[in-house]
Amino acid sequence: MPLGAVLFDLDGTLVDSLGDIAAAMNHALEHHGLSPHPEAAYLRFVGEGVSQLAHRATGGADPALQGRVLSTYHGYYDAHLFDRTSPYPGVVEMLQALAADGLPLGVLSNKSDDFVKRLAARLLPGVSFAAVYGERPGIPRKPDPTAALALAAELGVAPAACGFVGDTSVDMDTAKAAGMYGVGVTWGFRPAELEAHGAKAVVSSAAALLAALRAA
Repeated sequence: MPLGAVLFDLDGTLVDSLGDIAAAMNHALEHHGLSPHPEAAYLRFVGEGVSQLAHRATGGADPALQGRVLSTYHGYYDAHLFDRTSPYPGVVEMLQALAADGLPLGVLSNKSDDFVKRLAARLLPGVSFAAVYGERPGIPRKPDPTAALALAAELGVAPAACGFVGDTSVDMDTAKAAGMYGVGVTWGFRPAELEAHGAKAVVSSAAALLAALRAA
């Protein structure tokens, strides 16, 4: 059936935030006497929420140390949220075209809710999102489908008529678990995972994404 709404992941899908995430975590690691990582290593660390980011970046250090690293990370990232982060090429125009088609648009991320809302408001200001959500207390993170299903209900769209766009297996697993139409984008963090985790389509440009969503 034609799509009635589209949900998007944020990091690695709409905005390229890897540099700022890596810089903030490396700052926190060094502050607590731990070794930093090359930026490319963070491609494997991100996508499942900040607690998993800290766990992976610290090499599974004891929980107390992870908590201190995470606190330092949050403080630094809060002050440097926009240093290097920007939308991927063509993303704003693609979102505006979908909105012009009359499709309600939403964002669902495992990043902290406050950061998600600030990034979307500043970097995607010409896009009218129906809802923007990050990680919130009491709501399971992706790939649990709870938040995606609640967002579809908020937009008044059946899950089967809802697209879900992302760049990692976490997003495709979310789409599959929620019964949504998953579309993977290759410009993000872990493109090799997409087809194996049930992507209905995999695209390599914002223009191709627009075409795939319109054809769904």
